[in-house]
Amino acid sequence: MGSLTEAPRTNLPNSGHLAPPDFLSLKDVPDSYSWPQIDFNSSVGLNDPLVSVPVVDLTQPNVVKLVGRACQEWGAFQVINHGIPMGLIKDTESEARRLFSLPTEQKHKALRPPDGSTGYGLARITAYFDKKMWHEGFTMMGSPVEDASKLWPEKYKSFCDVMEEYQKEMKKLTGRLRRLILASLGLTTEEDLMLAGLGPSGEFTEGCITPLQLNSYPSCPNPNRAMGLAPHTDTSIFTILYQGDISGLQIFRDGVQWVTVPPVPGAFVVNAGDLLHILSNGRYTAAVHRVLVNQAYSRISIAYFYIPTPNTQIKPFSNLLEQGDFPRYRTVSCGEYISTKAKNQGKALSVISNMEQIENHENH
Repeated sequence: MGSLTEAPRTNLPNSGHLAPPDFLSLKDVPDSYSWPQIDFNSSVGLNDPLVSVPVVDLTQPNVVKLVGRACQEWGAFQVINHGIPMGLIKDTESEARRLFSLPTEQKHKALRPPDGSTGYGLARITAYFDKKMWHEGFTMMGSPVEDASKLWPEKYKSFCDVMEEYQKEMKKLTGRLRRLILASLGLTTEEDLMLAGLGPSGEFTEGCITPLQLNSYPSCPNPNRAMGLAPHTDTSIFTILYQGDISGLQIFRDGVQWVTVPPVPGAFVVNAGDLLHILSNGRYTAAVHRVLVNQAYSRISIAYFYIPTPNTQIKPFSNLLEQGDFPRYRTVSCGEYISTKAKNQGKALSVISNMEQIENHENH
């Protein structure tokens, strides 16, 4: 579920078209897709009563507290009673399946170019790993008509109508979740928001980019050798994911290892990203997650990313530093952080860390 903006295009290694193969024609996992080091023994199953990603009912009176606790302890939670029509969710999932069921050569007509932001292709994080992932995706921002018309020259309207409506509903839910997360960090008034460099609704003053990505994880002949998505964090404030009714998403929790996120009917999974980790001064953890594949089913998920524009300055919120806490991270533009992550996959937060200054501060 890696995110995107205009900024990192020139920093991607292994540039070139990332064209998925015809997965369903593969009778075994090719070496280029084989991950022999996958550790399935460290996973916690779906039915472990002691370890479970929180499910938050958005109608609960203590929802702010629940969201804050989930972000702090897990970096992720599932939301129910969110107001998004189930019919629209199912229509979006159905249109995604219609897209991914097209012949491979037809899907390649909408292939995302090396310097592009939208279209069909492999997972964006593929460029940062030695092995490829058992995944194909389709990314859009706003109307997907340009790419959709390449897939269905005369029958693209229903796809576009559903995707545009889904994005409108996601924008509403993003605003609602943003307000809850900010309130859980103590940003509850317009004055608080202004001091934090935010607009009256909690929106970033430079604006945001909100890609929608459809993900397909085809059935795999040997799921013990393949990986749907390798372990990573999202370069976003947060990500809203619909994972359908087939399990595959796992979140890493210190002391517990990998925890499967069980599908909850109609629920969305909300992952905290790197940028929320910085804004919260490390209080809210960026969720490390991965996706497993299976032999019986082709799985669909739908991810919506909430990302500030490249020029937006990201730094710990000032209200979190008023009690004498030292900023754990230096100020960085969103674009600079994305470039840093492209060069230091898995270590970007350490690169912008102020830990050395914090240790000197504490010693004096």
